[in-house]
Amino acid sequence: MKRQFLLPDPGEGLTEAEIVAWRVTVGQEIDINDVLVEIETAKSLVELPSPYAGTVTSLLVAEGVTVEVGTAIVEIEDGVEGGGEEPPTLVGYGPRDEPAKSRRCRQITSPQEHRRPGCGGRPSGVGGELRPS
Repeated sequence: MKRQFLLPDPGEGLTEAEIVAWRVTVGQEIDINDVLVEIETAKSLVELPSPYAGTVTSLLVAEGVTVEVGTAIVEIEDGVEGGGEEPPTLVGYGPRDEPAKSRRCRQITSPQEHRRPGCGGRPSGVGGELRPS
């Protein structure tokens, strides 16, 4: 089955990246996590690994072209008939199925820590003692 690899979200609010150099060629056999392409964002140069094993069938974007996040950049034939099992979601490929876990506040031990938003305890104003919110 042919699978398209979409440009993942590079994070930090960036919405596009330039294809700097392909590290694979059409017809090349690749394994999962082999480096496919080198991209450059406004903040960094990054190598992207393949989420699929198989044969590269098409490079969909030329070197030097800037593309938006979510754009198909390469096609890989994985040799699986039909749908097959989807690989795990990569960073930037969509929302989670479960809500994000929030961090617990640690025990406040000094008057300076009361300023941390969302955490209980505030100074009483008398000798810097802490009391629960």
